[in-house]
Amino acid sequence: MGLSPAFFSTPLLRGDGREARNLLVYIHVPFCRRKCNYCAFHSQPFDDVHFAWYMKTLMAEIDLWGRRLKSPRIGTVYFGGGTPSLIPPFQLQLIMDALRRNFTFTSGMEITLEANPDSANDKAYFQHLLSMGINRLSIGFQSLDDRNLETLGRPHSARQAAETFYMAREAGFGNISVDLIWGLPRQKPKDWNNELKAVVKLKPEHVSCYGLSIEPGTVFGKRADEGVDLEIPSDDDQARMFIYGAEFLEAYGYIQYEISNFARMGFISRHNQGYWDRMDYLGLGPSAVSTLGSRRFTNPSYLDEYDAAVRGGYIGEDFEELTDEIRAQELVMLTLRTSKGLKLSDYRELTGKELVKEKNALINALYRNGLIRMSGGFLRLTKNGMLVSNSILQSLVFD
Repeated sequence: MGLSPAFFSTPLLRGDGREARNLLVYIHVPFCRRKCNYCAFHSQPFDDVHFAWYMKTLMAEIDLWGRRLKSPRIGTVYFGGGTPSLIPPFQLQLIMDALRRNFTFTSGMEITLEANPDSANDKAYFQHLLSMGINRLSIGFQSLDDRNLETLGRPHSARQAAETFYMAREAGFGNISVDLIWGLPRQKPKDWNNELKAVVKLKPEHVSCYGLSIEPGTVFGKRADEGVDLEIPSDDDQARMFIYGAEFLEAYGYIQYEISNFARMGFISRHNQGYWDRMDYLGLGPSAVSTLGSRRFTNPSYLDEYDAAVRGGYIGEDFEELTDEIRAQELVMLTLRTSKGLKLSDYRELTGKELVKEKNALINALYRNGLIRMSGGFLRLTKNGMLVSNSILQSLVFD
């Protein structure tokens, strides 16, 4: 038994009820050479048998959604993981061909692949990616310090990371993002600054900088539960890393357009921006999340359950209905992550309420403490506000 045909009988709608723009497509690749010490994403060790099973099911899922949604127009594709660069080029080509058969590609669309230096280290590999239409890379550096890489459990060196970047550039990639993590064990603000200096010398188009989070179930999480001192930097040092790091990158032409993301003019991640703009997105692969119209669902995480759901035609059947209250919460939480901020009229249109009046005492307190600013009908976090964004958003949305 599959979903009711009525689920697909109307155009995709945005969360606020307006007709959707081009759909975002995310493809989760749940394989890694080994699990990093900080990683909480769903992944498993790569092997030929499970990968073949994954490929067969993924191709069937692409076909299923192409039929259900009647070859919808898509604006971005993002291969995330896990480690998408473990997929051999000819297999990636099969996925790209399946997407083209089942979805309508738009002109100049952004197609991103996450790559790790230990698996993407050949110029010919990058040339293959370009030839099949993949035009943006997100390279997982995480650090350019070998001691940090060892602490994180990364399977590559700082030298390999730089070599991967140069090979991708020589192959012809003109849109490369690099990922970094700050707030690492024993890391000092000057260490973080030195890493940023090394990165800007490479001149990537985009830099993502994520603060280390100790997640349950990870190696770091287990060590913390056992009482091991991870030697995480103090709050003051972390604040310096975030604020001075952002100022440093902006001085080199990288605009902070979201809490953790910096880009040169014209090189923001269109796919990630689509999430913050609350566009519809379709997640393919194990554990991938989708939001279509007012419905959100998550694919099963394990290959056997994922395969059964796709073959049985009931993938997406176990969905959550997004209420107006949930939409309002997500409007605040997503838009305030960006430098553009929350358009107050959007909140009023969705809820019928004035946020400034509703949260007057809190907003005044945040303003007096230099954590927010308001202008042109937008409410925005300052850099100091971004530093403590989680607590601010929690207070605005749930208190």
